[in-house]
Amino acid sequence: MIQPVENGARLELNSPIKLPNASAFLWNRKMMVHMNCRGYTVAQFMQPEPSKYAHAPNLEAKTFMQPEQPYYAHHPGRFFYIKDEESKELFSAPYAPIKKPLDSYIFSAGKSDILWKIEHDGLYIEMRLSLPSNEALEQWSFTIKNNTPITRKISIYPYFPVGYMSWMNQSGEYNENLNAIVCSSITPYQKYKEYDRIKTLKDKTYLLADTVPTSWEVNQAAFEGEGGLHNPTGIAGIELLKGDARYETPACVLQYRLELEPEQEKTYRFLFGPAKDETEIADIGKRYFNDTAENGASGFDTVKQEYDNYISKGKGCLQIKTPDPALDNFVNHWLPRQIYYHGETNRLSTDPQTRNYLQDNMGTGYIQKEVARQAYITALSQQEENGAMPDGILIHEDAVLKYINQVPHTDHCVWLPVCLKAYLDETNDYGLLQEIVPFANTKKTATVAEHISLAMLWLYTTRDERGLNFIEQGDWCDPMNMVGPKGKGVSGWLSMGTAYALKTWAGICRNNNTIALAEEFSKKAAELNSAINTHLWDGNWYARGITDDNVVFGVKKDPEGRIFLNTQGWALLSGCADEEKSKKIIAAVQNELETPYGVEMLAPSFTKMRKDVGRVTQKHPGSAENGAVYNHAATFYIFGLYTTGHTEKAYEVLRKMIPGQDETDLVQRGQLPVFIPNYYRGAYRQFPRTAGRSSQLFNTGAAPWFYRCLIDGLFGLRGDIDGLHINPQLPKEWDRVEVLRQFRGATYKVNIQREAGISKTIVAVNGQILESPVITNIEKGIFDVDVRIPKV
Repeated sequence: MIQPVENGARLELNSPIKLPNASAFLWNRKMMVHMNCRGYTVAQFMQPEPSKYAHAPNLEAKTFMQPEQPYYAHHPGRFFYIKDEESKELFSAPYAPIKKPLDSYIFSAGKSDILWKIEHDGLYIEMRLSLPSNEALEQWSFTIKNNTPITRKISIYPYFPVGYMSWMNQSGEYNENLNAIVCSSITPYQKYKEYDRIKTLKDKTYLLADTVPTSWEVNQAAFEGEGGLHNPTGIAGIELLKGDARYETPACVLQYRLELEPEQEKTYRFLFGPAKDETEIADIGKRYFNDTAENGASGFDTVKQEYDNYISKGKGCLQIKTPDPALDNFVNHWLPRQIYYHGETNRLSTDPQTRNYLQDNMGTGYIQKEVARQAYITALSQQEENGAMPDGILIHEDAVLKYINQVPHTDHCVWLPVCLKAYLDETNDYGLLQEIVPFANTKKTATVAEHISLAMLWLYTTRDERGLNFIEQGDWCDPMNMVGPKGKGVSGWLSMGTAYALKTWAGICRNNNTIALAEEFSKKAAELNSAINTHLWDGNWYARGITDDNVVFGVKKDPEGRIFLNTQGWALLSGCADEEKSKKIIAAVQNELETPYGVEMLAPSFTKMRKDVGRVTQKHPGSAENGAVYNHAATFYIFGLYTTGHTEKAYEVLRKMIPGQDETDLVQRGQLPVFIPNYYRGAYRQFPRTAGRSSQLFNTGAAPWFYRCLIDGLFGLRGDIDGLHINPQLPKEWDRVEVLRQFRGATYKVNIQREAGISKTIVAVNGQILESPVITNIEKGIFDVDVRIPKV
């Protein structure tokens, strides 16, 4: 059903039915396109806030990207109708809206394009979508070939619905001078002072073609008629009616009538996107369709190559060869691409949540180190003088904090040392700690190190009389908003997060030769851990928190939300769980939370509102934070397992995160293994029918943590101030792996192999055995590293 091709750089799906919601995504710094295998699309561009140029058919509220995006007949998409002018047979590509069974079908997800290869009724069709590297538009090519021995008379109808653009003003028409359909609107506004902003927006949507059409239609209702999208009335005639849209829902529909001789093929090219005015559209048409480079390539082809080059910059620091080819393919090709996307786009937001911004850039540190470095400086420049971090980081001059970033959460300081540690391990850039950075709304400045120390002290002081951290209206779990609005409720997870952050910062301080600070923060971490064990240990696992009314929750007496994953995983990281407690919480997670699709966020899922916990309990059982296999939380747990040496369990949970261990698993999840989704449905014991279903949402902090689990844990090739530490934690069934590790300008070709008769890891570099498993004196070059680990 799926197969990697081109040495793993593409993944192909051969059915539009078995995985109907399978998808892939493309992006650049100004836009994102999430493309369904059937042709349905969600696309956004920045101006500077996220906007759409293809809309739903009714008034659409502005929201962030939605999990489990529902698709319906009139959902925005990119479609082509093909009609045989003699037999009148009609089908559509890539599959919707007609959904006629095709003779053969391939949906091919590539790193820098999305491709369909379709055969039906003797016609071969190849559709390709790509983007430019720094402009908001889609590049489409459509090739059709006659594979029959007779001449074929056909019509091709590109159908790009535009949808309900504006209740205030919308229209559309074919512009002969541009050879484009141009749909126009005005973004609604109420206050006259908003006009100065509204007038700058790109309120036009265009479909620009390189070939003059036979006919066209711009009125969606007229095109669809009584036949519906599966058999549009507009297609029934010899030609489209060349209609326009006047305060009617517009669509971009072109018609090309052609005759194809046997083996003859024809290619059409289109550009689809937003524009400010016709002048901009004309310029785009000239640059993409008329201009040619010195080698004779069109602007269309040149920009495609530029985008290929842009995407190729998102290479990771690992290339692996293991006994698990599917893991190899995902890690070598798709995981670093997803991390690169997060660092480049900031999830298409001008005010990314602070926790997301820092964790996404933790991953970026493995790919674009200078980008990550600047992100830490940018974030700290918005810190308050008292050490508190804002709920969102403003990354555009006109940005304001919106939505969830207007709700006070208490965890953002935690991520500073936790994420910075990964950057320092990878780069050894301790000079960053001495950079001078301002505070928000003041002329006062401090070093990066002083900023983070203040953040740690803020976390340490915002605790109750028990020594546990206040939660206010949420911690990492956004919708846990009613535990502490009165200012008394505390978070078990945040208390552990604070302890881990303090411990991590103490280690960084020690490396930075500020020993007194290291000792101070280590003592504070121990104090937190003691309070956690005093007030939150429930006998077999840790509670999630204590409410404003002094009710401990996430404990065995709770009928729902009895156990939460985060307080178990972070107990391993913080150090509050000793060996005995660690065994108990790992057993509890296995019994209560593990599923065939990964480890659930909590269980049992809430089925009704719990007012002292919050809106997380209102989410559908098994979705998102209410008991899903929430992959971000799962990676915390995996990292905790690797940190404490629980190798087998760590890999078992990690491997479940990638869909497609067999065809049954792939169908149940419904997702191609080209990204880690935000979640898979949970509530496995309550609602097994839907368990495992992918959210299809590729915005997730799981991606950088998954990568860190591979580097620090599975392959054990972690940097530190003294060099590259080598401590592989391979599953027992693996006897040998090969890893190409890029590290501080050096390339290490690492061969890891089990060997009988040894009791500790032995490392040799270019044949020279090291006294300890640490490569010091890192320098540029290519080095052979032989690692022998004890036979299990």
